[in-house]
Amino acid sequence: MNKKFFSSALSLKSVGENGIFSGYASVFNIIDEQDDVILPGAFTETILKKAGRIKLLWQHQHDEPIGNILEINENKVGLYIVANLLLDLQKAREAYVMLKSGTIDSLSIGYVPLQYDIDQKTGVRALNKVDLWEVSLVTFPANSHSRVINIKDKTKEEANLIYAIEKAKEILKFKNSYTQVKIKDF
Repeated sequence: MNKKFFSSALSLKSVGENGIFSGYASVFNIIDEQDDVILPGAFTETILKKAGRIKLLWQHQHDEPIGNILEINENKVGLYIVANLLLDLQKAREAYVMLKSGTIDSLSIGYVPLQYDIDQKTGVRALNKVDLWEVSLVTFPANSHSRVINIKDKTKEEANLIYAIEKAKEILKFKNSYTQVKIKDF
């Protein structure tokens, strides 16, 4: 078996207190360090056949599963996942801390190439179809574009929410007092 690994951008929209995060496990049309480029549609069949069996691992270690992939799909950008870390596991708790701090900020995939074309001039292999086995949180990705796109700071989010609620209260008090004055004037 010729299993390959490919890394790509991890878009952390949030890493919730329950360990749920989301991101791109693969970004289409990017040449990685192994001279592979994954093309749109490459994951279609594997998602249909084994979406519930694709594993979430730590650093491609088959003996270190750290969570579950809750959702997996292709969009225009690449292979998007929503996953949760099993925080009862020590390694998953460590991964959670590293995600929150930005120490770990990339995803990588383990796959077997099924259909591909090789550019004879550059040696780049364009992957049309792959058999996806796993998605891993990794330190050093094969794709140089593998960087965190967005991570929400829960403390900042809570502060913004509190600020918005306070502002809404002020506006409502102002409108309410204005309405009461208007009514009294009639």
